[in-house]
Amino acid sequence: METGSPESAGETRGEPHGETVWTGLPRDLLRMRRLLLVVWLVPLTLAAGLLPGLLAGPAWAAFALLPLGLLLWGWPMLGRNWASWRYAERANDLLISRGVLWREETIVPYGRMQLVEVTSGPVARHFGLASVQLHTAAAATDALIPGLEPAEAERLRDRLTELGEARSAGL
Repeated sequence: METGSPESAGETRGEPHGETVWTGLPRDLLRMRRLLLVVWLVPLTLAAGLLPGLLAGPAWAAFALLPLGLLLWGWPMLGRNWASWRYAERANDLLISRGVLWREETIVPYGRMQLVEVTSGPVARHFGLASVQLHTAAAATDALIPGLEPAEAERLRDRLTELGEARSAGL
């Protein structure tokens, strides 16, 4: 029984009775990524159509179709990618799942975490987003959860740090 859908921003999905409860990413991350797509590809579309069209003739304006096609293809792909990201806090580890064509699931045991960072660039800050970066001794198990609300990112950082210290103390 699902308690949410992957397209519901920030809601959890999962099964009752102690099974894995998944948390999706906020919808603001999708809005930010789509805005960046538009900001980059609309001027490129205009330039690819206007410059060749004015300099070499109207038939050359067809070059605008390439970035326009990329924009029209990228819009739904960003939505599918956003919906594929989710994470789950379990008793002994953190699960991160992502990917549309190639599904990737990362399991990071709390006792293996060495560093948990919260980062937020200028565009992400404008949208009220932050990312949680997990570092372990093995670089292959490093993990990232992008686009969280800052309060959730800080809560997750504090919880993971606390659980990591508790688990590593027992080693």
